[in-house]
Amino acid sequence: MDTAWMDIAAASGALAVGLLVAGVAVTALLVGAFALGIRVRRREPRPPRPDEQPRLPEQGPVHEVRENREPAEVPRSDHRVTPHELPAHGNLPTRPGPSRKRRRWSAGGSGSFGGGGPGGT
Repeated sequence: MDTAWMDIAAASGALAVGLLVAGVAVTALLVGAFALGIRVRRREPRPPRPDEQPRLPEQGPVHEVRENREPAEVPRSDHRVTPHELPAHGNLPTRPGPSRKRRRWSAGGSGSFGGGGPGGT
């Protein structure tokens, strides 16, 4: 009597059961994630009502201010200065510059990639 077909049927049956168990597990994980998402969403504050939305200030919209800032100068010394030796530990504030005109790159200058000149070839 030939039992090879029984071995094949038994192996494919185990594979089918394994796939069924994996499918049920994935479905259970998705349902659990959905339930967790609903619980998290319920704890969040509600969205603001239209009357709670931000309003424009009475004096109108606030505009952007452009100014050039001058960096604080590094003190000159004969030895290398490390950041902890600088005043305010290297966090010096900047101050407004006298010129209000924006600095531009000079023509032919290398301000960016492909921005100028033949380069050092």
